[in-house]
Amino acid sequence: MSKGLPKRSEDYSLWYNELVKRADLAENSAVRGCMVIKPYGFSIWEKMQAELDRMFKETGHTNAYFPLFIPKSYLSKEASHVEGFAKECAVVTHYRLKNSDDGKSVIVDPDAKLEEELIVRPTSETVIWSTYKNWVQSYRDLPLLINQWANVVRWEMRTRLFLRTAEFLWQEGHTAHATAEEAVEETVQMMNIYAQFAEEFMALPVVKGIKTESERFAGAVETYCIEAMMQDGKALQAGTSHFLGQNFAKAFDVKFATKEGGLDYVWGTSWGVSTRLMGALIMAHSDDNGLVLPPKLAPFQVVIVPIYKGDEELALVSEKANEIMAELRKVGVSVKFDNRDTHKPGWKFAEYELKGVPVRIAIGPRDLANNTIEIARRDTLTKEQFDLSTQPIAEKISSLLEIIQNDIYNSALSFRNEKTTEVNSWEEFKDVLENKGGFISAHWDGTPETEDKIKELTKATIRCIPIHHEEEEGKCVYSGKPSSKRVLFAKSY
Repeated sequence: MSKGLPKRSEDYSLWYNELVKRADLAENSAVRGCMVIKPYGFSIWEKMQAELDRMFKETGHTNAYFPLFIPKSYLSKEASHVEGFAKECAVVTHYRLKNSDDGKSVIVDPDAKLEEELIVRPTSETVIWSTYKNWVQSYRDLPLLINQWANVVRWEMRTRLFLRTAEFLWQEGHTAHATAEEAVEETVQMMNIYAQFAEEFMALPVVKGIKTESERFAGAVETYCIEAMMQDGKALQAGTSHFLGQNFAKAFDVKFATKEGGLDYVWGTSWGVSTRLMGALIMAHSDDNGLVLPPKLAPFQVVIVPIYKGDEELALVSEKANEIMAELRKVGVSVKFDNRDTHKPGWKFAEYELKGVPVRIAIGPRDLANNTIEIARRDTLTKEQFDLSTQPIAEKISSLLEIIQNDIYNSALSFRNEKTTEVNSWEEFKDVLENKGGFISAHWDGTPETEDKIKELTKATIRCIPIHHEEEEGKCVYSGKPSSKRVLFAKSY
């Protein structure tokens, strides 16, 4: 293995970038700002995708696919939406190339200009709502509960693998309803699904909340979100769900005949999570030795490394390893047996530590003689000798994986709680932000002017107005004006 990773405490950003590359998750591509997601990284994303897709379908949603290209005129139909995305749009102006006069290169054919430019989708509300106009005539056609798995392009100037790239993968749900109440219920339901996924599968504790007006999705009436805390004390928005009101229905004239015989615009929602979740997974749990993966999302949960000298010992160890593998697979544990003879066991131990494999089993001739194996946990870096005669191996490992999943969550939860501070004065606010970081729970007077001023002075933003907050009379931490509740501030990605 190559030399160790940079330390988180010394350079968190460098540690993150190096870990993503060295753990074979992703790398920068030849296209500026775009990434190549490597097989190991993509297999984690596939596990995320599979669980989320299951959760969406269990709540009545179905998948569809809509075009990558959006006519420019569509983005003009909802004013705040176009304003929110205008600076990030990639624009297609021509549809053909031709050889240059010297024949040494290809150039854009000036005669192949599009009549109307096409936007490479930054998000699909406009093209989807233009389609829904044809799908919705009556209340009988509602609700429409559609999701798509796709890629989007937002022309980011400063990029970082998984966290912010010009092109990224995501899912985007787009639903249409007969009443505002139904649409709000859907919006809240999807926020709860994201929170459940983050906590149960990613082992990532999140705060559910509502965005302030200035932090809302462009074109939404209300944005619900889940916010997570990374190990450097910065917050990460891990998922959003938007109540769109009738804004897009009015922009694209999507009306339906009501039960009462009238005509009304439908009520809409949209919601999404992206490959940014990969960044959250890495930054919330990993350490100076490499990735720490929750068992539920690890590409393989157990790796077996043989210790041997010569073919005869390898054959005996392999026989026991294959027995263990068969037992584990019977109970749904994903396991890999690494019998490559190109690397020594120590090298393999370091590799799987770097890649975050939750459990490592080592078996050698001495183990065979004693009917034992060595079991190592990635999260705690602890080892134990396990006597195979005391408990079925499948039972032992299944139980251990569950313990690891819970321990990783509880460790992240303890960290977040430790990094959440209640403050009551501006001096205290600045001191905590500078010296401790994390979430700051403080009173805010509800005005965008104060919100903007705090952001300008400290770079901290209001991450959310927590859903489960208690009404509490107080004074705004900056302006001193009356406030009825606390909000969460933090620096963020």
